[in-house]
Amino acid sequence: MRRLSTPLILTLSVAAAPVLAQDITSPKSPKTMAAFDIVRTSVKSVGPEVVFQVQVAGKAGDLKPKAVGQFAGSAVYSYVWPTSLDSGTVGFETAQGILALAVTFHPDFDDGAAGAVNRHVWHPHWVVLVKDEACGVGALKVRDIPEGTKPKVPATWPGVPLLIDSPTYPTSLATDTVEVKVPGAVIGAVEGVKFDGVTSALKVNANLHAPLLCISDVFDVASGDLSLPGKVTR
Repeated sequence: MRRLSTPLILTLSVAAAPVLAQDITSPKSPKTMAAFDIVRTSVKSVGPEVVFQVQVAGKAGDLKPKAVGQFAGSAVYSYVWPTSLDSGTVGFETAQGILALAVTFHPDFDDGAAGAVNRHVWHPHWVVLVKDEACGVGALKVRDIPEGTKPKVPATWPGVPLLIDSPTYPTSLATDTVEVKVPGAVIGAVEGVKFDGVTSALKVNANLHAPLLCISDVFDVASGDLSLPGKVTR
């Protein structure tokens, strides 16, 4: 089970999300950078929170993209949990694409809510992913917001022309594990929600045109085929 290379191609089904988890275990690979080599992925309910975790073979967050000094053409590194949750769950319009929780680092720009500075730390986002051939055959991007349109977005949308949210959930990268604690009230009932784990790089379009943010490289996929075998159960 595992090892996808760019482009990332998904086949998903949509479902809804408190919760013993059916985790995804993955073998180590000498071909994958240890900081992004996924060995276990889980989503589970702990009290009032839904805890997203990914464990890697090396030190979590040890590798970061190099700064290029500008937004255009800059890179983003990420730990991502694609889910079967509907995009409407967290405040976007419904059925907009693949709703994923991501922990990202990008040294060349800030995208915190209300202008918050976050380029210096790993931080969480909700993102809506869709296929776009302009990013590569079968590849994905963060869904663009076309100029002149005003779609429904969460209260913590950072004001960029993308379907992205910048909540301030507790996030930690300790030893080999990335963890995000999402308030259960945000996503509601999680029984039956499916999930997977991905580590990847994204790239900002050098011309700042749509597609603005493409997945440019996939380091690892927990399941190997983005089949979302992880499952949150009662």
